[in-house]
Amino acid sequence: MVSNRQISELAAVAAGSYEGNKQRALRRCSHLALMWTEEAADVLSQDRPLSELEGVGKWLEDILKGWIEEPPEIPEPPPVRTDFLTYAEALSFLAAEPDWRSKLRGDLQMHTVYSDGKATISEMAQTARAAGYQYIAITDHSKGLKIAGGMTEAELAAQTAEIDVVNGVLEEHGEELHLLRALEMNIDPTGQGDMEDEALDRLDLILGSFHSKLRVTEDQTERYVAALHNPHVHVLGHPRGRKYNFRMGLDADWQTVFENAARLDKAVEIDGYPDRQDLNLDLLRLAREAGVRISIGTDAHNQSEMRFIDVGVAAALKAGIGAERILNFKPWEEIVAWTASLRS
Repeated sequence: MVSNRQISELAAVAAGSYEGNKQRALRRCSHLALMWTEEAADVLSQDRPLSELEGVGKWLEDILKGWIEEPPEIPEPPPVRTDFLTYAEALSFLAAEPDWRSKLRGDLQMHTVYSDGKATISEMAQTARAAGYQYIAITDHSKGLKIAGGMTEAELAAQTAEIDVVNGVLEEHGEELHLLRALEMNIDPTGQGDMEDEALDRLDLILGSFHSKLRVTEDQTERYVAALHNPHVHVLGHPRGRKYNFRMGLDADWQTVFENAARLDKAVEIDGYPDRQDLNLDLLRLAREAGVRISIGTDAHNQSEMRFIDVGVAAALKAGIGAERILNFKPWEEIVAWTASLRS
């Protein structure tokens, strides 16, 4: 059976043979194939139209049908498209491990209209409530990332005040859900953040993420160690900065990075968004051996993207990460106590 992963690769390669709208359709298909809930081959075997899959119109449907019915030679993907799970693979994998999935308590990275997200805090909270979560972390961008609508200290204060109001309403109605006051802080190559200390001290959780100079090829171990030593950083967000078919991300002596994180009791993230999946499986296995804490976040920018928590959970499971090392399986009070201990 031709899998969605293979369809993704075939579409990426085929895009080079076209121009204009057809090329754009194939490139989009290469990305969306990572996100389809079902295997395209299963959809076809059930005599259902492939146009049920997101991004598939008549022209693409004919191409995909040809690949599935008469599979072509499928090339080995280049590194920039290697080691990515598809959403369908993640769902299939987790279906066989229901106990693991049921331990999940929350999502620790998402964005709202306060930066570059499309939904309000209340709307993201509603989706989390429907999913049975006990908590979510609202991690909008900090002011240094202007392209993503990063918040100033005043805007962050307004957001935390709104989070407090939402939490008050949830508590008043006897809801279990709690929103963590959090931030995805932009970290420069020297490990420095971009927000005033006083603003950061009021937060429950801070992800530190690199968003610049992500294509350099030199070893970046020193950069990561500096970020981990930043006293305000609790979690190293999407550490490599890789993106599917766009950039490889940064390289480092990862064993040294993870050993430093474990020694400092900091966490590293699995960004479950299908285009990122960062950390990827190979590095997660190294992280497991180092005994470092793991944080899982969807990096959702709207309500529907919150479903990608399954990709992060599946990656953790495939890498053999123990539940005791994953923040998302702990009560939110324990997470807040952990970040408080780092501050002290």
